[in-house]
Amino acid sequence: MTGSLFPRPMVRRSFVTAARATAAAALAAATLGGTALPAQSAPDPRVGLKAGLTDAGEAAWNVKRIASVAPAEKFVGSTNSDLAFTGQYVIQGNYNGWQIWDIANPAAPSLVTGYYCPASQSDVSVYKNLLFISGEGLEGRLDCGDKGPREPVSKERLRGLRIFDITDIRNPKNVGNVQTCRGSHTHTVLVDPKDKANVYVYISGSAPVRPAGELPGCSNAPPDKDSTSALFRIEVIKVPLAEPSKAAIVSSPRIFNDLVAPPRHGQAPADKAEVEKAKAAGKFVFEIAAIGETFVLPDAQARQGLEQMVKMRGGTGEPTAADSTRFREFVNKQIEGMVGSEGKKGPTQCHDITVYPALGLAGGACEGYGLLLDIRDPANPKRVAAVADSNFSYWHSATFNNDGTKVLFTDEWGGGGGPKCRDTDPKEWGADAIFTIGADRQLSFQSYFKMPAAQTSQENCVAHNGSMIPVPGRDIMVQSWYQGGISIFDWTDAKKPFEIAFHDRGPVDSTKMQMGGSWSVYWYNGVIVNSEIARGLDIFELQPSQFLTANEIAAAKTVKLDYLNAQGQPQYVWPPSFARARAFADQLERSGGLPAARLTAVRAALDQAEALSSTGARRRALTALAKSLTADAAGSSDSAKVTMLATAATELARAK
Repeated sequence: MTGSLFPRPMVRRSFVTAARATAAAALAAATLGGTALPAQSAPDPRVGLKAGLTDAGEAAWNVKRIASVAPAEKFVGSTNSDLAFTGQYVIQGNYNGWQIWDIANPAAPSLVTGYYCPASQSDVSVYKNLLFISGEGLEGRLDCGDKGPREPVSKERLRGLRIFDITDIRNPKNVGNVQTCRGSHTHTVLVDPKDKANVYVYISGSAPVRPAGELPGCSNAPPDKDSTSALFRIEVIKVPLAEPSKAAIVSSPRIFNDLVAPPRHGQAPADKAEVEKAKAAGKFVFEIAAIGETFVLPDAQARQGLEQMVKMRGGTGEPTAADSTRFREFVNKQIEGMVGSEGKKGPTQCHDITVYPALGLAGGACEGYGLLLDIRDPANPKRVAAVADSNFSYWHSATFNNDGTKVLFTDEWGGGGGPKCRDTDPKEWGADAIFTIGADRQLSFQSYFKMPAAQTSQENCVAHNGSMIPVPGRDIMVQSWYQGGISIFDWTDAKKPFEIAFHDRGPVDSTKMQMGGSWSVYWYNGVIVNSEIARGLDIFELQPSQFLTANEIAAAKTVKLDYLNAQGQPQYVWPPSFARARAFADQLERSGGLPAARLTAVRAALDQAEALSSTGARRRALTALAKSLTADAAGSSDSAKVTMLATAATELARAK
């Protein structure tokens, strides 16, 4: 979930050179449980790919693209945004509305519904028969019309949350709207295990506060001057599942009220040079004094913004000088709304919140801070930890590992609109930061990870949305990097994350910055689904490699979800399977946790048990294997993994 009219306060990432980055990644990735693994050969094939919208060069490693589909006509040329999943369907947000694809056959996705409803940024989530869509910009209408309200104050404007009933998925019906003071840039659906009658939606709005004349009660005064201020808070919406039309804001927690301004890293040398060049060319350049940053608005986004100004005054033709002035004022207000004007206080809102209901925790990515929240009382989340980092510019999103002992935050330096993966960019900027979560629920920094292939200055590239892949016994994540493509990496060892697979295309345009690349990429029921900003929808399959075996992939595919919102993170539960047991055996081979001869015997025992037709005989064989493995654990250098294998054998023995 990201993207706005202009790039967010910047973030970067460094590489050194393509060859050095590949070597560094290989070195960092050289061990998995203590055993050396083969390094990917240099130079990195992602470097130097041919540009093109529909015919760009591609590079893939340990993944296979099995399908790509272009947007429907009304969505072509409009930004594809986030994804949600329900049953056999994937819902893809777009600044012109959303599309629903049937992926029952992942190799041949088919369009079910293209719902035209312009608004930025159409962030999507789903629960049972309800679809939730964010609207933040000034152009969104309650009736989903394509002529955005032109008046500064309009009762026709939608800035908040749309609720649709998708019982008939081919004919969504609007059953509720909840207006908020700052709109909804992103939102998070929280399904409380204790409350079956309602769902809760956390709203993160980054736009300027709307006038009270448009929505009564909205105030942009500092909270110390107006206790009802819309700043320094999120909104919590309670949605009755039986009557979603009665959805309403039930609280506005000020989860970052007392945070001070975080440390900032300033600009990279390449950006400073670009700013001076842009100023000389008369482009839109914005100073963000509060964080010591300056950014150049990409030409495509500047054109889009100026066109909106023309439409809002009911004009036609080329933008005027007055349109340009009005647009500049609007962007400056957005900046002030996001980062404040004083530079002394902390964030005024979160960008995104990932809830993990099974653990009662949430990770808040909130401008200059990463937060850990207690969400056991869903209407009243409470901050339990906060971290800042001078290497991070804009904390964007969060992902927990499956057992909740770690959390990964992304840094969207440049707001998704800038080229932050150049070979001169510091490697700690625009990257992921991995933290462990202690028993006291405090966060401890462990390492950074960044996609390790230098991209050009014509490719928007920075850390963005991803999800965990349910490989048992390991923490593996797939992540989008805009025009840096998708990267799959292992962060089981929080201090040594490393890449194990990737896919990338060349720039959309070789002559100028043109927005494109992966906005969101998530694992869902055995496949990897990618929302490509400019090109449509991609589906990938993992391929076996020295980093990930066929058994590990098969075990991941045994996890089946009824639905998925990546920001409402599910806890993966694996059903008993021989694939899972064999996956643990493969991991023990990789780590050297059991002698080769013993592993050969274990694998043979699993094969023999699976071949038995008698349930009783299979149970006895697996019980005996589990017992012997339990004895092995005491003398193993990887005793925890041996215990996992023994448990997997026991669960198989008990399975019907």
